[in-house]
Amino acid sequence: GYTVLVPNVFYRHGRAPVVALPDFITDAERPALFEQIVPLMGDLTADAVARDSAAYLSWLADSPAAAAGPVGVTGYCLGARLALLTAGSHPERVAAAAGFHGAGLATDDPTSPHLLAGRITAELCFGHADEDPAMPPEQIERLDKALTAAGVRHHSEVYTGAHHGFTMADTNRFDAEAAERHWSALLDLLDRSL
Repeated sequence: GYTVLVPNVFYRHGRAPVVALPDFITDAERPALFEQIVPLMGDLTADAVARDSAAYLSWLADSPAAAAGPVGVTGYCLGARLALLTAGSHPERVAAAAGFHGAGLATDDPTSPHLLAGRITAELCFGHADEDPAMPPEQIERLDKALTAAGVRHHSEVYTGAHHGFTMADTNRFDAEAAERHWSALLDLLDRSL
């Protein structure tokens, strides 16, 4: 029942696929992939994400395939950061935002996504992996505190035993139980908010 837009967030570097991925990603392939992907991420500044997401939201608003009204955004890993930045940059459009095994959502950087908490009107949902160095406990706590202080409706869970990438069935980090749990949380959020 949803219209879904999946943008190539690395479009500045070419048409998708920008980075060729193996059919199945193990820990052996991961370092070489990240050597290619991490430099691309540098272009995704908070300002660039706000501009890009404005274009995506405008395209959806003009699309005959999409119903009028608020939208939901979700992201995984880097995408969780993009979802949070989009919710903070476009509060008039985003009613729901979710992030799973997110990375860098509440850092010391002056452009950290959690600093937009005061602008967010969407309901948020996060599923963190307890075995994830990209979102350590201190960042989870900082994110939750910022959202609570701003009065943002949010739900944040830590999935015990899960690793970064737990939703990705094409990797050795996949966790079927955590992936199913994330689907329940995401669909509940969308059902409530859209």
